[in-house]
Amino acid sequence: MALPWVKTVEDCADYSRVVEPYLPQLYELPAKIVDTVSSRDSLIDLYKTTNPLVSGLGFSIFLGAVFLVVSEVNRNYSQVDRMWSLLPTVYNAHFAAWSHLNGLPSRRVDLVLLWSVIWSARLTYNYWRKGGYNVGSEDYRWAIIRRNVHPALFFVFNITFISFIQSILLFFLAAPTYIILVASTIEQDISAGDISFTAIQLALILSEWFSDQQQWDFHEAKHEYQKTAKVPRGCGFSQEDLDRGFITSGLWAYCRHPNFAAEQSIWCILYQWSCYASKTFYSWAAAGPIFLIMIFQGSTWLTELISSGKYPEYKYYQEQIGAHIPSLTPYRTPTATPKVIRTSDLAKQQKAKQK
Repeated sequence: MALPWVKTVEDCADYSRVVEPYLPQLYELPAKIVDTVSSRDSLIDLYKTTNPLVSGLGFSIFLGAVFLVVSEVNRNYSQVDRMWSLLPTVYNAHFAAWSHLNGLPSRRVDLVLLWSVIWSARLTYNYWRKGGYNVGSEDYRWAIIRRNVHPALFFVFNITFISFIQSILLFFLAAPTYIILVASTIEQDISAGDISFTAIQLALILSEWFSDQQQWDFHEAKHEYQKTAKVPRGCGFSQEDLDRGFITSGLWAYCRHPNFAAEQSIWCILYQWSCYASKTFYSWAAAGPIFLIMIFQGSTWLTELISSGKYPEYKYYQEQIGAHIPSLTPYRTPTATPKVIRTSDLAKQQKAKQK
């Protein structure tokens, strides 16, 4: 059987019942694909008869190899970054499609896919408008790491973390949906709890939209200020805000990274949803959210290391406001403000050097 037979919803989250028995399929899958293509049999039949967790995991490993080759050929290490906003939804769509093809109850999985598509659309748009899909664009943090690490070590880092681990992580973010899929074979109908989890996810996505839009508006105003040395009309920011160099208003007045906080929360909530569906307190599906939090800790540390070096006031912002857990009171500019170098003056100095 491609899906485990379970007696209770609690069994749906049992690793020894719903995951471990199907791992041999992962090792056999490449040979089965080759045989199916060679014999011109139906790939859809193979897809339907393969455990969906196994086929999804196998695809993420395959993509890891693709990311590795493309990144090394192009010397651009943002290949996974370009797919970050898409792949979790691809995997959620995979679970939904597998359910439909096998004639299984899929209403709860479809509900997961609903908010996941909205999440992807919003995040993909935000990444696009920042130029993430432009030819040659790369996350500035990879360049910083490359400059400080021996090429051989960076190659190992690319093989392990950048290409394969991140690719597999994006699959495991959606892995809780597998538990919801299995639980749906017992409890088929959408419950009030399912609706509540969906509402929470949509609220978190909305908060991401607000925080990213606030940051976008600030940087647009700052860049205009750097060019003209004048505060843009109607931008909503003062000269003091723009000279500071980083945003401290809106959601950013209470949290240094409100978008990061919401992003981590979304996948933790999906995991909690799977616990609710399986009536368990914890399960193996926590691996994805836990590793995501670890990645954000490292990413936030590097981002803030750069910011604190660029902006004198940033250390005061760090002292007052939490990185991911919101503070109860908004940020207040310290009375003894450190010497501020205007960003517009920095831009003029840079132009003078270029001349």
